[in-house]
Amino acid sequence: MAEITALILNFLKAIGKYRWHAVAIAWLVALVGWAIVLKLPNQYETSARVYVDTQSILKPLLAGMTTLPNVDQQVMFMRQTLISRPNVERVMRDTDLDVKAANSDEKDRMVDELMATITIAGTERDDIYTISYTATDPKLAKDVVQSLLTIFVEGSFGSKKLESDKAVQFIDDQIASYEEKLAAAENKLKEFKIKNIGLLPNGGDFGSKVASANDALSQARLELAEAEQSSNAIRRRMTGGTSGGVVSAPVDPELESRIAAAQKSLDTLRLQYTEEHPDIIATKRLVEQLQARKKEEAKKTRPDPAVAASPMMQQLTVSLSDAESRVAALRARVNEYANRVATLRSQSTTAPEVEAQLVQLNRDYEVNRDNYQKLVQRREQAKLSGDLTSATNMMTFRVIEPPLAAVKPSGPNRLALFSAVFAAALLAGLVGAFLMSQVRPTFLSHAALRETTGVPVLGSINMHWTDSQKVMRKRRLLGLGTALLVLFGAYGVGVATMLARANG
Repeated sequence: MAEITALILNFLKAIGKYRWHAVAIAWLVALVGWAIVLKLPNQYETSARVYVDTQSILKPLLAGMTTLPNVDQQVMFMRQTLISRPNVERVMRDTDLDVKAANSDEKDRMVDELMATITIAGTERDDIYTISYTATDPKLAKDVVQSLLTIFVEGSFGSKKLESDKAVQFIDDQIASYEEKLAAAENKLKEFKIKNIGLLPNGGDFGSKVASANDALSQARLELAEAEQSSNAIRRRMTGGTSGGVVSAPVDPELESRIAAAQKSLDTLRLQYTEEHPDIIATKRLVEQLQARKKEEAKKTRPDPAVAASPMMQQLTVSLSDAESRVAALRARVNEYANRVATLRSQSTTAPEVEAQLVQLNRDYEVNRDNYQKLVQRREQAKLSGDLTSATNMMTFRVIEPPLAAVKPSGPNRLALFSAVFAAALLAGLVGAFLMSQVRPTFLSHAALRETTGVPVLGSINMHWTDSQKVMRKRRLLGLGTALLVLFGAYGVGVATMLARANG
């Protein structure tokens, strides 16, 4: 504690030794600083407050019909980009500030100064925004704020409308491109169907068509066999009845069995091969030969005239005629189905390829058609979105406080600056005196001398002032006090003058 006290006393003694220098420095700093403060130009601040109403009844009514613009995000974007170089350059053109720039460098400097002095404040929660600008000319400050307010309102609609128009134009170009693709796909699909009209699938794939044809052929052959058996039964009844109705040559059972076996073998081969296969051709020739032989033997039959005229024989004759007609019809059906199966088997190598190509063509066509329909729908939504953006009731701007030219200056705060200069002058005087004491050091006490030199101090001689020196010393102290009092008085007068000017 004693060391700190001694250090403070030495500091005060060092300053006291150069007290006139301290007062001179304080006066110099104060006069220069006060002159600068008084010469500072007045600053006039102009501000405008605007309320953005983003609530609209159209939002719930048109939900799902179109892409509604995000007005909250749009306003926030405009707030963040309002103080940008293009907008500030437009403000300079609107307020004729650009004509004051002698060259491009000076213009860039003015743009940077404007961007630094323009402020925009507000919250998205309240939707109230304040645009402020400070200038030496109150009319200029008003014009700048008014121009910024106009850009803020117009930019919220114009940019979104331009974006919507560009989107519609892009979609129109894509629709025209897809129309050409659809026309080309339709022509290609039409030409392919005309070229492969017999190989196109109809309600199923090629494998299912072959299986269905084979099933129909098997069913027709079964019905043919049943009809032949029925016809043979009627014929046997007519030729081998108990009444002895006809006189005929006996039917060869071996021939019948050979015909049945050959027919069965032919049916089996038809399930495996086409009609052009050598085994099927040989088997068909054998069946025809056996049938011809059977017919030759049947010609030997001679009906008994007495029996042929009986009602029963006439009824059997009619039944036999119907059965033979059915057999002929079923045989024609079997031949037709056999030809179909043979045709399908001959197409077994090309039909699947044609079917795959058709599926590919249909898939490409469906993709292009779906994209075309979606683009048409999107275009209508984009047009409706653009119309919504242009509607004034989607976003309403209400100017709460319009920009007005300030009557009283808002700055600079000369009172605070005047006081700061006064405090800086006093501090500069103290620091200057202390530095001078360090440049020209002296020993102000026995302890400082002993500590610095390391030599013991044996004694000291006190200063004896004469009467004239005492008078001179008092005058100097009085002058120093007067200088300080005048400095404080000048500060007080300046503060009082500024307060009176501010209240007046």
